[in-house]
Amino acid sequence: MVDQQPEMMFRTEEGVLVPAVTAEEMREVDRIAVEEFGLGILQMMENAGRNLADNVLTMLDGARGEITILAGSGGNGGGGLCCARHLHNRGFKVWVVLDGEQAKLTTAARNQLQILRAAGVQPMDASHAHDLLRRSRVVVDALIGYGLRGTPQGKTAELIDLCNDRGRRILSLDVPSGINATTGEAPGPVVRPDRTLTLALPKTGLHSLAGDLYLGDIGIPPEVFHRLGLNLEPPFREGHCVRLVSV
Repeated sequence: MVDQQPEMMFRTEEGVLVPAVTAEEMREVDRIAVEEFGLGILQMMENAGRNLADNVLTMLDGARGEITILAGSGGNGGGGLCCARHLHNRGFKVWVVLDGEQAKLTTAARNQLQILRAAGVQPMDASHAHDLLRRSRVVVDALIGYGLRGTPQGKTAELIDLCNDRGRRILSLDVPSGINATTGEAPGPVVRPDRTLTLALPKTGLHSLAGDLYLGDIGIPPEVFHRLGLNLEPPFREGHCVRLVSV
């Protein structure tokens, strides 16, 4: 059973309480969803990417302009790549910058990149990131997510700093890159987003987060959360995203 103390809860603007989970608990949610309920990684990633694209559109508020996606090699990056496709499908000029070699992408993220490349969207070399971020109306941080291990290093750390320095408006996926999803601590450089779209359930480390926090539905049934002892009333009633506030 998960201890649902008040400090471990968020609520929607409609007053629905939503429990927060640690990174370890979220890994167990993912495992149960895939191994016991049969949800596919690509299926959940597609939902995450579409919701992320919708949040970009909300931030643009009807404006047009260029968008840059900063993508890591794991599931978070895969969600960012999927978001890039949905924005491309809506006629936006989308730039994609990877924080490492394409060969290091996970299978699901590589699949997302293959679809993008087939559609004519090629990842840009990180050396162009300075100019791309300056030109973009929104920068999407999909570098690390809840899987942070240690201090961001190398190109990832450089892109985090550049994102903060040059990003006009920043949207982080799941957890701002550089933040420990469980504790909220930042052992090194950390993205400072205007908005964060966290997935499935909020993470305990997001309670002191600056900027707006939204929760995105990636299709996981409430019964998955019940397996962890989480008493969750479905928070999604009229859409796939809800705004959260700390309790």
